[in-house]
Amino acid sequence: MIIKIHHKRVATIALSALLTLGAITPVWADSSPSTLVLDVGKVNMTGSSYFELKQIHLLQDQSGRLATFTITIHNEGSSELQFIDYWVRLKSKSGNQFSVRLLPADKDKNRVAPGSTTDITFYANVNTSTNLQDLVVQFIKWDFNQPNFERVLGEVAIPDDYTDVTPADLASVISVGGTNVKASIKKFVSNKNEKYHVPTVYVSLENVGSHTVTIPAYLFSIRTSEGLLYPMEAKGLKDLQINPKETKEIQLSGSIPIAVAADAWQLAVAETIPDLKLNVAVANFQLPAVSQQEGGSVGKAYTFTSKSGVYTTQLNGLHRLPWEDQDLLTADLTLSNNGEEALPIPKLSGYFLLDDAVKIDAKLIQTAKVIGLGAGASVNLQIAGKVPYTYEFSQIKLVLQENEGETAGTGTGTSTGSTTATDVLEFSTQAELQAIPFIGMGQFYTSNDIGRKAKYGVRSVSTYEDKTNIMYSAMVEATNLEKRFTNVSKLVANFRSSDGTVFPANVVEVKNKISPTGKALLNVWATVPKGFSTTNMNLLLGEAVTEGKLSEGEKSVPDSYVNPIAYWLPDEKTHVATTLKNVDLFPYTISIDKIGTSISDGVFTLQFNYELTKEKMTEINTEGHNLLLVFEDGGGIKRFERAFDFKDFDVINGDSTADEDSKIRLGQRDNFKITIPDPGLIYNTKFLQKYTFSIYDEFQGQRKLLATQKADWFITTD
Repeated sequence: MIIKIHHKRVATIALSALLTLGAITPVWADSSPSTLVLDVGKVNMTGSSYFELKQIHLLQDQSGRLATFTITIHNEGSSELQFIDYWVRLKSKSGNQFSVRLLPADKDKNRVAPGSTTDITFYANVNTSTNLQDLVVQFIKWDFNQPNFERVLGEVAIPDDYTDVTPADLASVISVGGTNVKASIKKFVSNKNEKYHVPTVYVSLENVGSHTVTIPAYLFSIRTSEGLLYPMEAKGLKDLQINPKETKEIQLSGSIPIAVAADAWQLAVAETIPDLKLNVAVANFQLPAVSQQEGGSVGKAYTFTSKSGVYTTQLNGLHRLPWEDQDLLTADLTLSNNGEEALPIPKLSGYFLLDDAVKIDAKLIQTAKVIGLGAGASVNLQIAGKVPYTYEFSQIKLVLQENEGETAGTGTGTSTGSTTATDVLEFSTQAELQAIPFIGMGQFYTSNDIGRKAKYGVRSVSTYEDKTNIMYSAMVEATNLEKRFTNVSKLVANFRSSDGTVFPANVVEVKNKISPTGKALLNVWATVPKGFSTTNMNLLLGEAVTEGKLSEGEKSVPDSYVNPIAYWLPDEKTHVATTLKNVDLFPYTISIDKIGTSISDGVFTLQFNYELTKEKMTEINTEGHNLLLVFEDGGGIKRFERAFDFKDFDVINGDSTADEDSKIRLGQRDNFKITIPDPGLIYNTKFLQKYTFSIYDEFQGQRKLLATQKADWFITTD
C-alpha cells in the first residue's frame, strides 16, 4: 500500500531524506512495508512536462552550511526536452540569493527523451544562520524576449514543518546507481565507561531492485541534540555487494564523550564527492530506543578474591585493530583496590572465546610502571590476541585468569608446568566491539599511565611525491608530562582511509630522552599508491608491545599494540610561498634573501644570505630529511639541485671557518656560496634573463615544494 501526503500550496514541499547519490523515500518498517511517499512541489515546464523537487538537505561543514537538492524532469510530451533551456535558483524566503552549481556527475545531463525522467542534483553554500525551512527553489526558462532574458516558471518553498530526518520506526529506500536499496535501523546498543558513551548501530540494507549493487563508502556520524557530530566506524561496508532480494547488515560503532547528553541522537549519512573535495548529505535517521543487551558487561565493575585480597575489575572496552594480515583483539581493563590496605598486583592472564567455540590465546600487558596497588588505587591492564582479519563472529567472551607459579598459563584450574591458571572472571558480550576513540583536529590525547605521562597530537600532514608513489606523512607531537627526563613510548601506527583500507606506517623514533614539558616530533609515514585519495584519512596510533611487555629499546620488535587512539588529520598546507622568507621546516625555519648570481673564470656562483632557527625544547629524528635547493633557469640553460641534510643543521663545524663551511647550519650566515664549474655558461649570458630558486622538503628521496622565488640573472634580490 502506498500512502501519499500532498501539499496543495506551490510554495510548500515535503521532501525525502537523501541525495541523488542516495535518494531516500521513507517506508513503513514492518515485515511487509508500505511506502510513504511525500508528494513534493511541482512546476510546469510545458503543457505536459514539469519539474519535481524531490529532496533537499543542509549539511554543516567547517566553512558554513552546504545545501543540496535534487529535481526530477518529467517529459510527458512527444518531443525531446533540453535542460540547457532552463535553470534553477536557490534563495531564502527573505530574498537572499545563493549561487547554485551542478554536481560533477550531472554536468552532462541535458537531453530528456519523450516519456522519460531525469534526476539532476545541485549544491550551494548558504549562510550559517540559514535553516532548511528558510529555502525556496525557483525554476526559470531562458527567454530572450524578456528584459533580463529569463522567465520565472514557478517556485517551491520548504514548509515550516518539514524535516529530512527519517523517524525511528520507518525505513527508507536509497537509490544507489539507479537501484533501490531499503535501509532501516535494526538495533541501537549503547554502553558507557568513565570517559565515553560507546554506541553501536546496526543498519539493515535490502536490495529491492533488479540489479546487484555495490554500496558506496558512506561516512556515518551520530548527531547529538546540540548538533555535534561524532564519527562512526563502519564494519562490513568495504566493497559490500548486495544481490537482488538479498539483505545484508552493517555495524557502526563509535565513542562519544560521557559529558554529552544521551538523548535524541540521530544517525547522519554522508558521501564524499572527490572532484569537489566536499562531503554531501545522504540521509538522516532518528535512532530508536537503546536495545538492552544480554550479557553486556562493558563499564561494569566486578570483584574477585585471591590469596592476597579482594580486587575489583572493570572491562572498559573491546577493540578489533588492524595488524599486518591479521587483526588484534584487545581488551582494556582497570584493576582497582577498593580496600583500605595496599595489595600486590596479582599475576593475571587471559584468553578470548569466540562464539563459545574458538579459543584465542592472549597476553596480558601492564602499561603503568607500578608494582603494587595502594588503598583506592587502580592500574590499567591490556589483554591482546590475534585472529585472521577475515574472521567474523557474533559473540565474544573474555576469561580473566590468575596464575600461581613462575610462568603464565591458560585454562580452567589446569596446570601447565609449574603454573596453575584459575579462571576468576568472565566478561561476555555480543560482537559489539567498541570503536576506537577519535581525537579531533588540533586536539590532544593524554596518557596518564604512571611513569609515562605524555600528551600526543597531530601537528601537520605532508605529501611527498615521485613518479610512481606518494609518501603520506603525519607529524605527531609528543609532550613529556613527567617530572623527569623520559623516552617517548614506542608506537605502532596505521593510516586508514574512509573505506577501511589500512596502510601500515613507519614511525621515525626520537632516540634522545625528553625533558619535562619538552616535546618530541615523531614522523609517521606510509607509502600510498599514486592516485589513491587521502581525503578523510585518519591515523591510528597505539603503544607497541613485544612479547607481552611494552616495547623498549632500539632492538625490540613490536608484535602487537594496545591503547589505540585514532586522530582526524588536519588539511594539508599546500600553499607554495612566492618568497624564500620564513619557510617552515618545523621545528626549523629558514629565510633566504640577497640572492645573486655571477660567472667568473668558468665558474657559476649562486650566493645568498640565510638565517636558520629552531624551536627550543623540541627533539626530532631528522634521519632521511633533506633541505633541497633547486635552481632553474627560465630558458632551460642552467639547472642544478643541492641537498642539505637536516642532521647537519645542529652540528658545530669543528675547525672550519664560516666562509669555508659548505653546509647550512643553525644561525645567520651572509654570502653563503654554491659554486659549480661551467666553462660554457659565459657564452650564453645574452640568453640568461630570469631564473627560479626553490625550497623543497625532501624525505626518503621524495619531495614537497614549499617555496619558490623568481629573480633576474646578475641582480641581487632584496
